[in-house]
Amino acid sequence: MPVRADALPGTAGPEDDGVPAPPPGLVVTGHFDQPSGYAVNRPRGSMSWLFTWTLSGGGLLWQGGAKTSAGAGRLVVLAPGVPHGYATGPGDRHWRFWWAHCQARPAWAAWLRPYDAGDGMYVVTSVPAGAHDRVEAAFRRMHTDARRPGAPPETVPPGGQIAVAHDSTARELALCALEEVVLITTAGARPAAPRPGLDARIRRAQELIDADPGAPHTVRSLAEGVSLSPSRFAHLFSRQLGRSPMRALREARLRHAARLLEGTDLPVERVAAASGFASPFHFNRVFRERFGTPPGAYRTALHGNGFRGVPRTGENVLPKPIAPRGNPFPPTD
Repeated sequence: MPVRADALPGTAGPEDDGVPAPPPGLVVTGHFDQPSGYAVNRPRGSMSWLFTWTLSGGGLLWQGGAKTSAGAGRLVVLAPGVPHGYATGPGDRHWRFWWAHCQARPAWAAWLRPYDAGDGMYVVTSVPAGAHDRVEAAFRRMHTDARRPGAPPETVPPGGQIAVAHDSTARELALCALEEVVLITTAGARPAAPRPGLDARIRRAQELIDADPGAPHTVRSLAEGVSLSPSRFAHLFSRQLGRSPMRALREARLRHAARLLEGTDLPVERVAAASGFASPFHFNRVFRERFGTPPGAYRTALHGNGFRGVPRTGENVLPKPIAPRGNPFPPTD
């Protein structure tokens, strides 16, 4: 049965334990203008990607150990599987923004990679002012196509109305509009400056991991690649990035595996091998720990069963929505 917008979870204040994200497989988009005090917290992260485009006012987004402000003309993207939250920015009276939850197309990862701010957060800044209207037009078209595929885009922002793409035509048209957003913003913007104080050798090691997560990297091979001793490299990497090199490698391999499951028909065993996991059983276990569902079920939810949520470990139903204060998820047509 199709998911309606009024069945999706709402927002939460800072004191709430967390707000479930829309189920994986859905393409959901909306336009919000939220006052000071608005906040969403997801300690378990989301199983879909979140895209936000700020129109006016300001927001604050955090994911893992990464954090960024969101001003007008800034695209912020949060990858799945990492604890995150967002709120109206401190000192801002409101935050007006477009947002979308979906599974990113595989090609988008390369376009977003230069804007990696860490922990699966991508911050696209300095988008040329001349591109802002086109980006907003693409979001309007995405919102319209999700509800009424092929209809003329709305000329007035939908004012908090949530659009859920219920069939393959609506999903593909909505994703095409979002792909235009990603292309326009990443083509015209300047990559964010490197993290202040990050040693160039550690940055290079992270680049080696990201470029080929399936390679047989070890602490020794990565250390040799940046001309450090293994012990010095491991200490410096952990101190600067807050996790060990092997933990960072596992995270990169799991993200790579998720993209292969989303964008290819490779058997799960080949996905495991291509992502650097020698044992399919180990891959199945750590993937479930990371994304809350086994790899096979993750793919099924996206491609063959997209309107039903993937159960998390120990659960067979979607989490119940938290009762919101001022539900921002009203029904759609």
